[in-house]
This record gives sequence, structure tokens and C-alpha cells, in this order.
Amino acid sequence: MKPRLLPVWLEEEPQDSFRNQLAALIELAGDEVDWLPAARVTDAAGIRCTAVVVPDMSGVAYRLLDSFARIEAPILVISTEFGTVSMWDWEIRDFLRRRGVSTLAPTSLTEMHDLFRALAARERLETATMLAYLDDLGGGKQPDIFKRFFWWEDECVDLIKQQFGTTVERRSFRGLVERANGIPESRVADAVAAAEAEYPISGDVARRARMEALRLKLALSDELDETPGVIAAGINCLNESATSATTPCLAWSMLFEERGLIWGCESDLTSMMTKYLVWNALRTPVMMTNLYPFLLGDAALKHEKIPYFPAADEPENHILAAHCGFFGIVPKSWSTQWEIKPRVLEIVDENAHALDARFPEGDLTIVKITSTLDELTFTPAVLENYEQYANSDCLNGAVLRVEDGYRYVEKLPSHHAVLAVGDVGRRLELVGDALGVGTTRI
Repeated sequence: MKPRLLPVWLEEEPQDSFRNQLAALIELAGDEVDWLPAARVTDAAGIRCTAVVVPDMSGVAYRLLDSFARIEAPILVISTEFGTVSMWDWEIRDFLRRRGVSTLAPTSLTEMHDLFRALAARERLETATMLAYLDDLGGGKQPDIFKRFFWWEDECVDLIKQQFGTTVERRSFRGLVERANGIPESRVADAVAAAEAEYPISGDVARRARMEALRLKLALSDELDETPGVIAAGINCLNESATSATTPCLAWSMLFEERGLIWGCESDLTSMMTKYLVWNALRTPVMMTNLYPFLLGDAALKHEKIPYFPAADEPENHILAAHCGFFGIVPKSWSTQWEIKPRVLEIVDENAHALDARFPEGDLTIVKITSTLDELTFTPAVLENYEQYANSDCLNGAVLRVEDGYRYVEKLPSHHAVLAVGDVGRRLELVGDALGVGTTRI
């Protein structure tokens, strides 16, 4: 799906400067967007579009404030042949902003493409579906923990529909497993053979575990084939782990590589939406994990069954990131290290599995959408190293450093966080309006 962009001119008739700049933008954009016929800005409010683009600004803008104010779509100012805003347009942008008209203006060609992708992502959400496989929200293996999560609430589902137009379809996890169990053994064996070369499996993983993992992946693939418009899917895999002899870790990795499907551990709708927005706008790798700030001390240590946090300068500004025994699910193509390992957590079936995967060390950004579904919070961080604890629930976790751990712990929206590779805060702030959400740096 491509965004439909409406180029507008300001003067009575389009000038050569407008035509020349529009031609340059069309070439720079390539096939990322669909261009509507150009119109004067005074007529823009009556034309359906994803966004309005101003290729050529002038002082006429000061006298067209009312016309700009009537435009409900995002307004992009891209006024150089390099895909950026012109420095001569800052006064006009300030004039409009201080009178209630916001504009989006990229400062690099990368940011221009970020905006176009964000607009496309927002457009797709309006007809998209997210799948949530679950049955027993109030029961399961860890009800005292899982009873607390907002993503189970009908209000969360309703807000996703209200904010983005996206439908959340709840399906039976038991029904999915029944479908998986009905897949012919020959088809499962073929899938195992095809996957072994590309997805190396530790020798410690039993053959039955391999077959169960691929069986679930095939069942999910069949469901996706039958359901158009699915952008993300999740399974309540931990709390309802008694339902299945496997875990969906390998399935999620493979389905992202094959289909671009966003995954949700524990069927977390807010993490799925966060990952969808960030990945589709910025095209930087994203994953979800649990956060264990050093500040929480014994409460975090007990949950992960580890004796101590790693030594660190300013421990109050450090966080251990771990999920299901390792760092978390990372698609193979994004990983610096990737291997399928036997299960770690005792609450899942002995034939379940987990992924031991790593992001590159260095800058990253912790991102999460808030419970109002209208704002992305983010904070810059550094992935300093990985730590291993034998005989624990954290065989390989990441150590993150943030600027102010106290402020972060006070303001973070959830224990589930999305990690995006790179320091992408500025890029998130730019694309927020195009995605239909605000942004706040913690």
C-alpha cells in the first residue's frame, strides 16, 4: 500500500520553481508513493489524500494561513532537490506553527523516506488485522502476573480500532494447536528438512521438539493464507503453555522472514503495534523483551533466578534485558548470533524451544506505545554487553545503559519494551505525526 500525496502550489498559478522541485521529488520518491494531480493550496482541504506536500514555499504562505489550517492531512515541506526542507523555509514554518499549523520537514533524504514509509504504514493500518491466540485470560500457569496486563482488556482492543482502524481478532489457542496436530506427518517432515539448512538447531534440541516447532509454524501459515490483511500475530504462549507441546519462537522468526509478519510474545498487542510502527517507518531492526532495571534489586533477581546483577558503573542507570531464558526473539537476518536452544523456563513443555539470539552491541532506542495508544515513549540507550548465568532463567541477557534510570523506571509504560537498533529518537519524533501518534522522550 502506497501513500497518496497531494502536491500543492501557493501562487495563483504553478511557477517553474514548483514544477522543477516536484519533478525532483517524484524522481527521489521512486515507487514509494502515488502522486495525485497537483492543486493550489486553497483547494487542498477538499481533496482526499494521505498527506499534502509543499515542494516550493514563498511569502504567499503568510497570507494563506486559513487555507493551511483547513488541511486535515499531514503537511510535508520538502523544498530542495535533496529531499529536505530548505533553510529559507524556517521562518514560514515558525509562522505556521505558532498559529496552530504543524508541518513535517525532513533534514535528510533518509528522513524523507522515513516519512513516506510512515504514511504508508498508517494507511495500511486502517484495513489491517492483528491476531491474538488465547483462551484462558484469568487462568494459566502464572495468573498472578498475567492478570495485570492492559493488552488483555477490551479497552485496549477498542483503542487500537479507534486510534488506527485496526481490527484485533481473538482466536482460540487450543483451536490452533488442534489444527497443527492435524497436519500430515509427511508435510511436517518436509518442513523440518527444508528448515534444517537455513535454521541451525542445537544438537540438544530433540527431534520431536523440531517437529512440534515446525508443525505450529505450518498451522500459523495456513491461518495467514486464509486471512487477508494480517500485520501481526501473537500467542498467549507462557500463561497457557499447557495448551501446546511447543513454543512459537521459531515460527515467529520464520514468519517474519517469509512474510514480514510482526510477532507478539504472550500475545502482547501493544508491543506488536509498537514494533509494527517502528519497523515499517524506520526499517531498523526491532524486538521485544522484558526489562529488569538494577534499581528493582531482589524483585528482579528472584524472577530471573539469578544471584546478582553484573558489575557496572552507575548501576542505577543499567537494565538487564531478558525474555524466556535468553535475550528474546530476534529474526535470524537481524542477529549477530542466532541458534535454536531447548526450553529454559519450567512452565513450558519439555519439548518446547527458545531462541538464543543477539542484537549488535552499541546504540539502540527503547520504545513503547502508551496505554492511550496515541503516544510513543522512547529513550536512548546503549547495549553494553551480554551476561550469562548458569542454571538460571537468564542464560544470555543484554545489559543496557540509559541516561537516568530513576526517571526511566518512573515513566516507562510496561515491563515489555521494544528495542530498536540505533539512536533513532529524532527519526521517531519526525514520523510521529505521520503515524498518527505523539512522541515523548523519557
